[in-house]
Amino acid sequence: MKIMRPLSAVGIVASAALVLAACGSDPAATNSSSSNSAAAPAATGTADVECGGKSPLSAEGSSAQANAIQIFTQEYGKKCSGQKVNYNPSGSGAGVKQFNANQIDFGGSDSPIKDADAAAAKTRCGSDAWNIPLVVGPVAVAYKLSGVDKLVLTPEVIAKIFNGGIKNWNDPAIKAVKGNESLNLPDKAIQVVSRSDESGTTDNFQKYLKAASKGAWTQGDGKAFKGGVGNGAEKSNGVASAVKAADGAITYVEGAFAKDGITPALIDSGSGGVELNAANVAKSLDAAKFLKEGTNDLALDLNGIYSSNTPGAYPLLLTTYEIVCSKYSNPDVAKAVKAFLTVSATEGQQPLSAKGYVPIPQSLQTKVLAAIKAIS
Repeated sequence: MKIMRPLSAVGIVASAALVLAACGSDPAATNSSSSNSAAAPAATGTADVECGGKSPLSAEGSSAQANAIQIFTQEYGKKCSGQKVNYNPSGSGAGVKQFNANQIDFGGSDSPIKDADAAAAKTRCGSDAWNIPLVVGPVAVAYKLSGVDKLVLTPEVIAKIFNGGIKNWNDPAIKAVKGNESLNLPDKAIQVVSRSDESGTTDNFQKYLKAASKGAWTQGDGKAFKGGVGNGAEKSNGVASAVKAADGAITYVEGAFAKDGITPALIDSGSGGVELNAANVAKSLDAAKFLKEGTNDLALDLNGIYSSNTPGAYPLLLTTYEIVCSKYSNPDVAKAVKAFLTVSATEGQQPLSAKGYVPIPQSLQTKVLAAIKAIS
């Protein structure tokens, strides 16, 4: 599966604020290896939509996709006059809880629901719940360190920073990473900033460290940060703001936040440091598979990406999902959800580029539209 084309942005996912128009894109970083990424066919821009049903739809969850949902909602209103969606970007954990409590029509999550959450969702729906991916993007390991504007980190070093194994910026392990030899790294404490709220971004980050760090991360995964060091801040904009305010700070955050005073580190998985940009994200997605191949539950299996050392591939990714019932008890809700998701997967994709997202490729769009059509 390949991303459609490079964007003029370093980031992919955007702000947690309710009104997000201010979160524009940065000029894309370039990487000599990114030219090897073939562009995937563009997703088609329109689809037949049966408008109507419940309005407004209620939804809640991932702050990472809030700006995308705003775009989707605008396009939905254009396609289906008078139809609205109210989305609260309260974080993935809250979104899943509210969906499972039958308080909202669909949830937003930065990681697919599974295990106890999937069981609770099935009870709520009276049918299986499906993960529908609509935005794919990278997570930045973003830092603020005076005089250092191009830092390379390996998965092992990242793991040791976030579990307290490396405490100072002048630690020899950081200096030894290829590309850092000439850096003047200060004798300054590393201030780790993590998400204090439950977050799919945290879950993906910890899964990445577990898969890629060669045993340096033993703290496990999940939506709560388990590194045991540093300080927490709420939501994506909270951790970004905390790093901006403290020289020597570092966090993990959606790529669009790695700007305006904080910088994304290059990641060296074994084949040299790779910059965070859309072309390099595309190369990583070549290996993506689904956890439940052949079904309409489209949760992506990213472990192969996380542990890969493909040259020029940026490996630290997340996918935002809409959590939906495969069968809704209220046909008006089902009709509106299907219409909204159809517009989101078609007309809603192209405007994402201007906000720093990567539109889904046609190969994924085909599967997404088939799953949406199957909702009843």
